[in-house]
Amino acid sequence: MEPTRAVLHDTVTLIDKVTDVDLRLPTPCAGWDLAMLLGHMTAQHHGFAAAARGSGGDLAVWAQAPAGADAADRYREAVADVLAAFSVGDVFERPFHLAEFDATVPGRMAVGMHLVDYVVHGWDVAHTLGAGFRPGAEAVTAALEVARSVPDGADRLAPGAPFAPAHPVPVDADPLTEILLLLGRDPSRRPG
Repeated sequence: MEPTRAVLHDTVTLIDKVTDVDLRLPTPCAGWDLAMLLGHMTAQHHGFAAAARGSGGDLAVWAQAPAGADAADRYREAVADVLAAFSVGDVFERPFHLAEFDATVPGRMAVGMHLVDYVVHGWDVAHTLGAGFRPGAEAVTAALEVARSVPDGADRLAPGAPFAPAHPVPVDADPLTEILLLLGRDPSRRPG
């Protein structure tokens, strides 16, 4: 749980730097500006928190809206919500119904999915802002294990796919770069 907590706190630090002007910037997420990405990230925290509490089947808890002037406050509240939900003793053994994905998965898998998503989205925000993002080694190691298990293929070309098709991974890629490439990000490309 600690790697997830650390990555989410890292993302809060990044998002605290976002200005109203930044919200219009394009991101590495195809078709999304920073307001849309932050809205998505905030909604995912609330959705995963609800799933941890047994109510992830309600699509309303996954609803997202573009972020506005209160983006940092809303995001910080969402992080507190998901961390509180993930802190319950048996969370890894609970089934998580993820209505947005129409799937029920073990809690351990859901928390791992959330971790990799925020390693990648933390990088997305940092890349958009021209800032650095280096999650801790424990978080990157755990996220890399999950990223390597995400299937690649034609499904990633479908509308709404969570990740773009994977890019080739050079032999000398560092673990964070490998995660990004496996999940369809191109670290050398500027957003937009």
